[in-house]
Amino acid sequence: MDKNIFLGGAGDEYVQPQSLALKYANRHGLIAGATGTGKTVTLQILAEGFSKAGVPVFLSDVKGDLSGLAKAGSASHKLHQAFQDRAERIGFLDYTYASCPVTFWDLFGQQGHPVRTTVTEMGPLLLSRLMDLSEAQEGILNIAFRVADEEWMPLLDLKDLQALLVWIGENRAKFSLRYGNVSTASIGAIQRRLLVLENQGGTNLFGEPALELADLMRTDENGQGVVNILASDKLMGSPRLYATFLLWLLSELFEELPEVGDPDKPKLVFFFDEAHLLFEDAPKVLVDKVEQVARLIRSKGVGVYFISQNPADIPEDILGQLGNRLQHALRAFTARDRKNLRLAAETYRENPAFDTETAIREVGVGEAVTSMLQKKGVPGIVERTLIRPPSSQLGPISDAERQEVLDASPMQAKYGKLTDRKSAFEILQARADQAAQAAAKAEELEETQTVAEREFATARRYSGSRVGRSSSRMTRKKDTFATAMSEAVIKELKGTTGRRIVRGILGGLFRAR
Repeated sequence: MDKNIFLGGAGDEYVQPQSLALKYANRHGLIAGATGTGKTVTLQILAEGFSKAGVPVFLSDVKGDLSGLAKAGSASHKLHQAFQDRAERIGFLDYTYASCPVTFWDLFGQQGHPVRTTVTEMGPLLLSRLMDLSEAQEGILNIAFRVADEEWMPLLDLKDLQALLVWIGENRAKFSLRYGNVSTASIGAIQRRLLVLENQGGTNLFGEPALELADLMRTDENGQGVVNILASDKLMGSPRLYATFLLWLLSELFEELPEVGDPDKPKLVFFFDEAHLLFEDAPKVLVDKVEQVARLIRSKGVGVYFISQNPADIPEDILGQLGNRLQHALRAFTARDRKNLRLAAETYRENPAFDTETAIREVGVGEAVTSMLQKKGVPGIVERTLIRPPSSQLGPISDAERQEVLDASPMQAKYGKLTDRKSAFEILQARADQAAQAAAKAEELEETQTVAEREFATARRYSGSRVGRSSSRMTRKKDTFATAMSEAVIKELKGTTGRRIVRGILGGLFRAR
């Protein structure tokens, strides 16, 4: 097995061909460059190289082009001859067309297998980021998660969280005493944000069966790493949902995978496309979390590669963790662009053969300024590199071809059908039903009472002495005319008609007492 992924070269004898050492591939990387300079193809050939080396890959397909990884390239393609010429020029002598084992995923379940998580697994921090909550609203969300734990109420989907917030609002006095002020205004604001999230398709993200990380780290029968492609063209319409989901996935990998030290090759490579969406308007606590993950996750065998138009989109503390870099052309039309270009050039180890800043400005499509980690993790000297042509199809596959891949995948049976087990919504609904039944039973019992029984129950509210005096007066003989009339009236009032009359005339009076 090769220990390196061949990236390209310059075609000149004195230029060192550029390769990514698998041993240092988990030390993260950066693919940057302006729109149309070849970042997608670079991502594609890296995914091919990792897959061939037996390393599973997870990437997001923002434009739909990366689905071509599932199909081998063809000699009938319009760029076939150009690919052959470039392969010969850079010394890529064993260049052939080949596909990769691919699994398609989609949060909306339309272009891939549904990928879900639970509200509990997402956690209050990422949910607050997803819904752009204020500090006070985030505090109430934390209270909701604490109450769910204490009351044994699993939060699986959005309706669980919505029901729990309603219940907390109804009992806010109790929870305010224990956890601090719980205002109905803040609960209402969270509910509105949950509604917006539903309208953006967030309902599809939460539920079961939840994604198991092991299903992203598979190899096929030939030992090739499976390339997991998340369909993101529609998802990009909700950029905050897109960024939060990928950050959740990265966090789950960090939390669940064991330490492996320095492996010979990564256990998984994670490509984070449109990385600037992760950091736009992000609170410091979230940026700190990403930095922590980037710094520590490499010891768990995971390599993270950020793809963005400009290195300036990545916070400096995180940019410093990205050892393997492929920089496509940057355009300098404004003073700010020129400043960013200069800063990007200063992060590379200089090559005396050319000026790095000038090279970044002048490289053409399919060409990049590259620097890979060398022996002992030392950054290599910057080189101008012609990126090798892809072996898989350049461009998307057809809908029919995508469906064939989906039908043949073992993930369809596992994730295709949504399940809804007992959780917070059902628990709270059962409690409400029990309370309603108890109230109805009490009302029914009250209606079946005789007038005399209700008068007796009402009379018990008065003092015992008054009841005693009232009783002492009723000592007449039962054979009087008045007594007989009273018995007749009481007998009549025991009937249905009588009860209705008494409820109509005296019911309000008794209730008022």
